[in-house]
Amino acid sequence: MPNLHPQIQEVLRAMAEAKLRPVEEMTPAEAREQVEATARARKAEPLPVAGVEERLIPGPARKIRLRLYRPQTPAPVSAIVYYHGGGHVIGSLDTHDFVARNLCGGTGTLVASVDYRMGPEHKFPAAVDDSFAALQWVYANAESLGADPERIGVHGDSAGANLAAVAALLARDAGRPRLRLQALVYPITDYGLVGDSYEKYANGYGILTRGAMAWFRDHYLRSPEDANDWRASPIKATSFTGVAPGIVITAECDVLRDDGQRYAEALARAGVPVEYREFRGMIHAFFGMVPAVDDAMSAQRTVWAAFKRAFADPQEGT
Repeated sequence: MPNLHPQIQEVLRAMAEAKLRPVEEMTPAEAREQVEATARARKAEPLPVAGVEERLIPGPARKIRLRLYRPQTPAPVSAIVYYHGGGHVIGSLDTHDFVARNLCGGTGTLVASVDYRMGPEHKFPAAVDDSFAALQWVYANAESLGADPERIGVHGDSAGANLAAVAALLARDAGRPRLRLQALVYPITDYGLVGDSYEKYANGYGILTRGAMAWFRDHYLRSPEDANDWRASPIKATSFTGVAPGIVITAECDVLRDDGQRYAEALARAGVPVEYREFRGMIHAFFGMVPAVDDAMSAQRTVWAAFKRAFADPQEGT
């Protein structure tokens, strides 16, 4: 695998020694425990934040748990609604706590991390409904949270980036909030599982294999037809005109690389300002691999810088 960065090769060796099981060979409960255990074993110190609190907010089916990270910056601050990754099946506020804390500390913004419903217990579109409801709540309650309702963005990785992209489209259609930025890190944009990267990086490049993506899809979607719904596969949206500006980050050696690249191209064709960055030699999930992988922090800093620019723009929204 000549494309792999030496640090990623070390990560893969460590994963092999840890005998991590392939996602597609586990039950959802087993896969969740494995990713939680992996997160607990992380040896990294996040950036400091002023405080963390949890809220239960109204949701379409039940209350939604938000974890609010408050920056050391004086209010009013900007706000970012953050959606964790995990194929719409695994992952949690805890597995992505490190990234959320860094996002808060690195941008000086209020971060609201969303505990959306997941499959297979709650099939599509439950995660979408919760994600957009959380965004609307943050917008409606921004001032009481010490945030500026005109300076809101969305961010996520993998399945979380899928939800961030869909939330941005829903916000455009609803007319509010007028998002300043959608930051998408190796997003799932097409549950059709298509693209050359699905063939080139199908196996041997970390835990996200082609088989794992099929496992996530089958646990998340109600039926194969759901893959044609733009709320599951945002690349299938009728139009991207007027959606929030974006930054799309991909990993070169990732089955989802083409998903992210195609989405950035679709935004650009619609006249949406978009920054695209592919990290060479990286694999899926590298974004959180601090301190083992230098490009993990580089990618996080790239996202922070994009949000700072977007929030500094004097124009109100997109």
